[in-house]
Amino acid sequence: MPFAVIMAGGRGERFWPRSRVTVPKQFLNLVGDKTMLQLTVERVQDLVGISGTYIVAGLDFKKIIMKQVPQLPEENIIIEPFGRDTAAAVGLAALVLERKDPREIMIVLPADHYISDVPRFQEILKSAVAAAWRGEDIVTLGITPHRPETGYGYIFQGELFDTFTGVPAYRVVRFLEKPDYARAVRFLSTGNYLWNSGMFIWRVDLIIRLIKKYTPQLARGLNIIGQSMGTEQYLAVTGEIYARLPKISVDYGILEKAEKVLVMRGDFGWDDIGSWTALERYAEKDECGNAIEGRGVFLDTSNTFVYSPGKTVGVIGVENLIVVNDRDSLLVCRKNRAQELKKVVQALKDEGLDEVL
Repeated sequence: MPFAVIMAGGRGERFWPRSRVTVPKQFLNLVGDKTMLQLTVERVQDLVGISGTYIVAGLDFKKIIMKQVPQLPEENIIIEPFGRDTAAAVGLAALVLERKDPREIMIVLPADHYISDVPRFQEILKSAVAAAWRGEDIVTLGITPHRPETGYGYIFQGELFDTFTGVPAYRVVRFLEKPDYARAVRFLSTGNYLWNSGMFIWRVDLIIRLIKKYTPQLARGLNIIGQSMGTEQYLAVTGEIYARLPKISVDYGILEKAEKVLVMRGDFGWDDIGSWTALERYAEKDECGNAIEGRGVFLDTSNTFVYSPGKTVGVIGVENLIVVNDRDSLLVCRKNRAQELKKVVQALKDEGLDEVL
């Protein structure tokens, strides 16, 4: 049975002020009653079971994970001493799974994605597992774009490689960084550029080999950590070595360099709920494109999203704004600047206002 590794260590800064350091967005119920983490765990249970589910996060989040996913064995929470981006997190998880079964499939999933068609997602994921089974190819899930999105990385889809349980797998020509608007429009029009979903499927021994090949510094550090697993020195060794590991993403460190990468199209209603503008897509709007979570009125206002549970809000004479009133903090920004919210978080840090972060 495959393993599922859920990456839950993000800080969710683009969802401030609702997302905070102590409870970032993956632990919030942004769409529906369940949290993003709970939904992610739930949708892979038919394929991997709870014993095959692993969650990677910092020690600060261990208690909240155990509270939100009480059925998860405590040893299945893989603790990162520090956030060192996704390559280190994937490598640490691979070390744990290598001790279980190095030839098993490892499914890597972010904890904060929304998927509306879960049965279709499960169907394609099973096909991706079949494609990765030989242990020669990385498999990723690409999303057919339906708007010129500048907030995602892209995958350039190449020729058909094969079909696995009815789902075609294509060769990846290359990965591309987040484009400007003009390039995003061109990507949308060509039909063979897909959004990079950040979901990856590979065999455990394959990703370990690729880490050694393409990120030798990371491999050396992980090797030292691996040697200490199961000993009393593990926590001390991990804390010392992890801080020195290179801070790179698995996309940049591995995928962009790997020779054999396949992509399957994920037509299962995917969304990266990574910002307030993304969440707005699921809000009910009035005839002027306004939406509100809470109570209030819009006068001479269009395309504005207000999040203010428990408070009444009046909005007059504006357009294309996001207004978030949460506990002790207020955010007001133009929609086209929502991707820059990390700058606000950093500015608040610089001002010494850590109590609101």
